[in-house]
Amino acid sequence: MFDLDFSKLIVLGVVALIVFGPDRLPAMAAQAGRALRELRRMADGARSELQENLGPEFSQLDLSELNPRHFVRKHLMDDLAGNGIAASGVAAASAGPELLPGESPPYDLDAT
Repeated sequence: MFDLDFSKLIVLGVVALIVFGPDRLPAMAAQAGRALRELRRMADGARSELQENLGPEFSQLDLSELNPRHFVRKHLMDDLAGNGIAASGVAAASAGPELLPGESPPYDLDAT
């Protein structure tokens, strides 16, 4: 999620131990766990309330599809893959025919 690997977690643990000390660290971890649980509960409540208030025509709506990353991937990258263009994470516009091996692309002095 946040690109945290084991070594970064160890560094964060050591920094937390130095900042909060060994006496307060368990209490801080418990407080952070309670806050995270409360945040998840509020998010689930808001999601269920939104789905209830949208009405029956939106009953099949998946709210995770509204995430911008998922939205772009679904509507842009899947369309590229469906048109025979490989969607490798970077959309490249193909203006002309494919180049042969060893052939250099055309050079436009006005475009550069």
